[in-house]
Amino acid sequence: MGIGVSGWELAKAVSLTGQLGVVAGTALDSILVRKLQDGDASGDMRRALNAFPLKSISEKLIDKYYVPGGKDKSAPYKAIPMSILDGPVASRELCVAANFVEVFLAKEGHKNPVGINYLEKVTFPIMPSIYGAMLAGIDYVIIGAGIPKEIPGVLNAFVDHKTASYPTRVSGTNGEAIYRMEFDPKDFMDGEELTPLKLPAFLPIISTAVLGAMLIKRGNGKIDGFVVEGSSAGGHNAPPRGAMRLDADNQPIYGDRDVADPAAIRKLGLPFWLAGSYGSHSALEKAIEAGAAGIQVGTAFALCNESGITTELKSAIMKKALAGNIEIKTSAFTSPTGFPFKVAQLEGTLSEDEVYNNRRRICDMGYLREPYYKDDGSIGYRCPAENIEAYIKKGGKEEATKGRKCICNALIANIGMAQQNKSGVEEPPIITCGNDVVNIAQFVTEDSITYSAADAVKTILGS
Repeated sequence: MGIGVSGWELAKAVSLTGQLGVVAGTALDSILVRKLQDGDASGDMRRALNAFPLKSISEKLIDKYYVPGGKDKSAPYKAIPMSILDGPVASRELCVAANFVEVFLAKEGHKNPVGINYLEKVTFPIMPSIYGAMLAGIDYVIIGAGIPKEIPGVLNAFVDHKTASYPTRVSGTNGEAIYRMEFDPKDFMDGEELTPLKLPAFLPIISTAVLGAMLIKRGNGKIDGFVVEGSSAGGHNAPPRGAMRLDADNQPIYGDRDVADPAAIRKLGLPFWLAGSYGSHSALEKAIEAGAAGIQVGTAFALCNESGITTELKSAIMKKALAGNIEIKTSAFTSPTGFPFKVAQLEGTLSEDEVYNNRRRICDMGYLREPYYKDDGSIGYRCPAENIEAYIKKGGKEEATKGRKCICNALIANIGMAQQNKSGVEEPPIITCGNDVVNIAQFVTEDSITYSAADAVKTILGS
């Protein structure tokens, strides 16, 4: 759904219905510090930080980022260090604490399970993020946008607060090399002894049975099931198998090879949940008949009351969808990751060429940067959405910058935390929705176009 859309409020609301509420795990460090700078009027961030078991870290974060009453609206947010390979302790401390905070709040006051979703492509902070979520007792870890075959080993290590490692690719003049990042929880404990943690269930997101079979065979630990996501789902989509082909509107062309076969998935022998235009009662029944344990729903919850998207943006999307003139495009170029990315066409957002062309290209959040080896052997970082000249100077190819958009800044703008640039202009948003948004009318009434997460669950279950 994007940064902060499925925040702790939405995940908790879904979990309270008896379903699995899932927190979006991307950029939680930025969300935490921006909420603190906005004054944390509800006190939720500070309450959760006070429950964080490593007190010296939480106290330091509150002292550094909390602004009583909130910063001036026209002032930019204080930046946090961008994630890098084996980043500095302060950056990792923030990441651990932020993931703890979000999961703690989602689980607070009830015993129902809660999950967290990460993008494997956002590799640098993945280990401190998972460790922070496990400190808060996360029940499920769900990972897509990559091949997370070594995540089980990370989970197993963190149960006993042991060192874990995870690979990432670093570009160089002679092709790509594998770099292994390391994360040792003891670096953050300041002498404190912590009891063993619960091992969460692990659900990779796959698009085909082939990938599922590979993860089972080559993974370094237990896999508990799969989320099987089709190309109609919102956010990042798996690229089509084979050579990328585009239609007249520059959208990727998907074929029969890209459609997951439930019968083949069943043969893997693990439970699975189908995703991508399954947000209705009839689609749920279809999934169960196909042998699925259930469904994953995104778009219906992205537009509900508890979603983190601003009221104004939700209302604009809802009105277009209900009027029948909503358009969702699968862009082959928008995301710096190179993965196709669903974009809702909405006035005033980066979906418009004018808005995109008027934005100054800058990479100041850095979640989607790629590491590369410099001529001297050190490691640098670049992003296809950054300033084009800067990207080329770092060895990037100019053609890789075509159409790339800073979705880090845009997605956090969706939830009302847009950064102010030096000239006082706010970063524009970008909305990602699945194709299922055309069916959003099932959740509204004649009296209101708003609905709760519980309303959505009730409708989907047919109860």
